[in-house]
Amino acid sequence: MVGVEFFGNFDLASAAIWLFWIFFAGLVYYLQTENMREGYPLRDDKDDVPANESLWPLPKEKTFKLRDGRGELTVPSKDYEDSKMRKDLALAPSGAATGSPWVPTGDPMKDGVGPASWAPRKDHPELDAHGHAKIKPMSSLEDFKVSAGRDPRGKAVVGGDGEVVGRCTDMWVDVPEQLVRFLTVDLNPEGTGKTRLIPMNMAKIGTDRVTVRSLYAHNWDGVPTIKKTDEVTLLEEEKIMAYYAGGTMYATPEREGTVL
Repeated sequence: MVGVEFFGNFDLASAAIWLFWIFFAGLVYYLQTENMREGYPLRDDKDDVPANESLWPLPKEKTFKLRDGRGELTVPSKDYEDSKMRKDLALAPSGAATGSPWVPTGDPMKDGVGPASWAPRKDHPELDAHGHAKIKPMSSLEDFKVSAGRDPRGKAVVGGDGEVVGRCTDMWVDVPEQLVRFLTVDLNPEGTGKTRLIPMNMAKIGTDRVTVRSLYAHNWDGVPTIKKTDEVTLLEEEKIMAYYAGGTMYATPEREGTVL
């Protein structure tokens, strides 16, 4: 018998369970350290590395080759994390204690802090599996049409104060997902080309208008613009979304007060 003649009194079942626990512990360690490749080293309120950064040590640097010829990325890397940090933010701590909330000291709608904060993402468009920009204006897509729901094109765009600010002229579609991500509003329908993008999830399409409650009439000129007319980059998406989201609190001074 194998269990008696070869292994003697060795317990194969016990060995199997112990090997499983060793493997599982190693897997947990591996996943936890790999999870620390971005966002580390950590920073405290004084921009220093905290003493108790993590229960796990940082993994060794690893270099990844990015798709579509976009270079290489080495993580974790202090230089890489420093390059993503926004400097000179118009913020100040509300108290002396570590962890106190930070409050904006400038114009939060323009400074991009608080509810209007944005992350410094890559300034290039998100690509699909074939290397093409995912989000495109519907006016450039011959195969796309509105098959259900209300078509917002041609409708007036109204802000949270009820003022008409322009007219919707186009929709931006996530081609692989077949979803509308943005609307185009012409702030001067006479044809000067003064356009802005509206995140679809911040707009309500009615029978005769498109309503965006987060912004008032005086906020629309400040909506971040895009460099090209046929594509939007990840950084531009981030800034546009942050601006509209920040308007829910910062569009007017009255919105910053306590609501009962």
